[in-house]
This record gives sequence, C-alpha cells and structure tokens, in this order.
Amino acid sequence: MAKRAAPEVNAGSMADIAFLLLIFFLVTTTIETDSGINRKLPPTDEVVDPPIIKERNIFTVVVNKNNQFLVEEEPMDIANIRQAAIEFLDNGGGTGDEACDYCQGAKDPSSSDNPEKAIISLKNNRETSYKVYIAVQNELVAAYNDLRDREFVRLNPLLGLTFVEANKRYADPRFENERKKLKPKLDEVKAMYPQKLSEAEPSKNN
Repeated sequence: MAKRAAPEVNAGSMADIAFLLLIFFLVTTTIETDSGINRKLPPTDEVVDPPIIKERNIFTVVVNKNNQFLVEEEPMDIANIRQAAIEFLDNGGGTGDEACDYCQGAKDPSSSDNPEKAIISLKNNRETSYKVYIAVQNELVAAYNDLRDREFVRLNPLLGLTFVEANKRYADPRFENERKKLKPKLDEVKAMYPQKLSEAEPSKNN
C-alpha cells in the first residue's frame, strides 16, 4: 500500500505576517523615559571677578551618607526644611537699595538681604540615597513655588490661579491663546523670587 503524502504547510506568508506584527508593536509600544530634574546650567562665559556673596545670603543644606540633614549647621528633619527655606528666602533683612518691600519675613539682619541675593546651597554625600536626594530637591523647589504662589495670587487676584497652575497652563499647548497673557505675569513673579539653587560637589565622607 502506497504511503500517503503528508500535506505541506504553506509558510510563504509567515515572514510578511511577522514583519507586520513587528511594525505594529514598534508603533504602538511606548517606552517610558526619565525626564530628569529641571536645572539650568550656568553660562560658560568666564567671570573674571566673581561677585562677593555674603555668608548670610547662603542657606546651606547638607545630607550625609546616613540620609540625615544638617541645615545651617543644625540637625533638621526633612519635614521642616521647606519652611526653613521659605523663612530664609522671604526674610527681607536688607536695607536701602537691598530692601525688599514685598517680603513678609522676620527681617533678621543675620539672614538673607532679599530674594535676589538669597542662594540655597545643597551638598550631598556620594552614599546619599537617590530617594532622599530627590525628596530634598522637591522640598527646596517647593519653597520657591510656595512664595511664588503667594505673590502671583496677590498680583493677579482675578485670574483664580496660583503660580504653579498658571505655569502648567502656560506649558500646555491646549491653552495657546493664553500664553501671551500669562508670560509677563509669570516672569514678574520669577524675578521676585528667582530660583537660585546651587549644588556643591558631593563629598565622600560623613
């Protein structure tokens, strides 16, 4: 009895199907990427005579390898860092040309003269955890945003927006018609409380 020939499977189109599937997954798959931390690097222009910064205009935050905080050489919990930074930035201790007429701080002569001169210096240890690093960054940036929110609402009461909300709307393409109106208002408040957050070289000790 003759053997029955096994039916052949037509695989001629398998390559085309695989190719189409590959294209489909490449087009529809989204790859998450870390956006990183928004920081503006200083200009590359050489400064012959760097400006003299008074010690009272520098607010130091140090994080050691055990994720402990030293703020102005005093131990502090991360929950209190934002308020401490706000008090420093809003102190308004300057007089004469350095006076701040919108600051609501204690006007302590041993603290910052005005927000324009106030600098926050953050120094981490190389063994500081990434989670703590991001957390302290968030608290310091939030200090600026809280003060900007206050002044934005004071200067623009009819808008019904905080600085953070207006800034998000300005960046949203759906509100293209409002960009021209929001930009000068946002720039005005940014100039009142410029974000001067300096990160020192991480240390290997402590």
